[in-house]
Amino acid sequence: MEENTEKEQAEKKVNEREYESKELLKRFLPYYRPYLPVLLKDLGCAALTTICEMVLPLIIRYITNTGSSNPAALTAELVLKLSSLYFALRIVDSLANFYMAYTGHVMGTHIETDMRRAAYHHLQKLSNTYYNNTKVGQIMGRITNDLFDVTEFAHHCPEEFFIAGIKILVSFLILAQTSLALTLIVFCCIPLMLAVCTSLNAKVKAAFRRQRQQIGELNARIEDSLLGHKVVKAFTNEQREEEKFEADNQEFFRLKKIGYRYMGAFQTTTRSFDGLMYLTVILAGGLFLVKGKIAPGDLVAYTMYVSTLIATIRRIIEFAEQFQRGMTGIERFLQIMDADIEIFDEPGAVPLDTVKGDITFENVTFEYSDDHNEVFHDLNLSIRPGEKVAIVGPSGGGKTTLCNLIPRFYDVTEGRILLDGKDIKQYTLKSLRKRIGIVQQEVYLFSGTVYENIAYGRLDAGREEVLEAAKEAGAHDFIMNLKDGYDTYIGERGVKLSGGQKQRISIARVFLKNPPIIILDEATSALDNESEYAVAESLGRLSEGRTTLTIAHRLSSIRSSDRILVLTENGIVEEGNHEELLKLEGIYHRLYHMAEKIK
Repeated sequence: MEENTEKEQAEKKVNEREYESKELLKRFLPYYRPYLPVLLKDLGCAALTTICEMVLPLIIRYITNTGSSNPAALTAELVLKLSSLYFALRIVDSLANFYMAYTGHVMGTHIETDMRRAAYHHLQKLSNTYYNNTKVGQIMGRITNDLFDVTEFAHHCPEEFFIAGIKILVSFLILAQTSLALTLIVFCCIPLMLAVCTSLNAKVKAAFRRQRQQIGELNARIEDSLLGHKVVKAFTNEQREEEKFEADNQEFFRLKKIGYRYMGAFQTTTRSFDGLMYLTVILAGGLFLVKGKIAPGDLVAYTMYVSTLIATIRRIIEFAEQFQRGMTGIERFLQIMDADIEIFDEPGAVPLDTVKGDITFENVTFEYSDDHNEVFHDLNLSIRPGEKVAIVGPSGGGKTTLCNLIPRFYDVTEGRILLDGKDIKQYTLKSLRKRIGIVQQEVYLFSGTVYENIAYGRLDAGREEVLEAAKEAGAHDFIMNLKDGYDTYIGERGVKLSGGQKQRISIARVFLKNPPIIILDEATSALDNESEYAVAESLGRLSEGRTTLTIAHRLSSIRSSDRILVLTENGIVEEGNHEELLKLEGIYHRLYHMAEKIK
């Protein structure tokens, strides 16, 4: 129970960290730096549109006061001049607004693209532990949907607050000149309005955070069900999957309902304060007009500026939903960016050039960092250059984990692993992994053609080299029988190929890579007898003169190994070649004869 609790806490620490708004903005602002000239032009256009809007009440006030105090001065010529001025301002407003709507949004898209690139780059550096604890649906949601809202946020956030700042400041200065007392009365409503709205805003933000988390869970549920659709159909569990989906879907609905409740309260509050401010203008302004403390034109202009002020505050408050969506998107982005990079190049790491293939485990202890499950303790092992070593043993003994430590998919907890007498941490990750070829137990092929999947082993290889690698892996003949040969599209995860065909393509990738160290994790487990024999011959040629580690349950495939290790939860308990281990009549003897009986 304690282990589960620790694991949940570790997952929450990585994926559900909460940030203060100040920190979110501080971390987000540097993304504006490359686009600062565009941002400044955008804000300049925002200032122009605001000025154009603020001039109208002044024109109306001037016409009204002139008409009431000196009707003779209010001529058609004056009205025409003022109308021409306003028309010119509207043209400027239109051009500035176009720049804001187009270039401003493009700037936001640039920032979204930069953030997505940074997130994807960071994801490439994260260890297997992160992916073991994080659902792919959650990750996809964070770097796609969550960042969509950042485009609008990046564009509108500085623009809206800048415009609001100008309007509030200009409105206050102009209104204060008209009637300082009335202005102070009206502006006293604003702090109270902001205090109430800030409180509701916090609840809206929390609601959006929970919604984003749940939509990630919903995505993960859909992905898991769709990728496993064959298993679902095979066990006729469609209804069960629909029930699980419905549960997650209803939870998302419930969270959205809560969010909209807070949004409704938020908008109702703002409308109430709008009414309060208008009431203040009607009551106080009317009394000021009765007592002759304000001119009719001034009251008209005052009402228009108050309307502008209220509209500005309402717009900012309505922008709060978009603001919170953007902040939530930034928060979930930062949860990726702040995930620890556990495997990295150590200071002073050098490229690995010539490799002999001498591998040594010195007092290696390893446990998974998320659940502290210890797999090895004080394990020692030496593999000579060019030696063919097979690793067998019961499931869960750590065979695959041992091999994963060599290319540093995980780092040892204690001790060290040496390659040609030097700690593997002293080599750069890229150069180390470049010289290790792996055929994994679970074959993964990318959506694309057969050729593209084999060429993935060495991207600069020519077509003839790709074809030769396929021939050595025993894959050429079946590939040529496919509809389009090497240019055949194999579907997502190679769904159009059989298990044996996928396995041979993955082996061809390693042939093409031609590394000095080879790790075969159940490399022939999906092959029929004929294919296994053909591939075994090819693997024999490939492993000649190279250090080879083979994990196998089918013991017939490793009889010719130079050395066989029997690995259990107690470490390496038996060691020797096939004949030597049979004579011991231990675990290997038992596993071998069990395999013979199954035959």
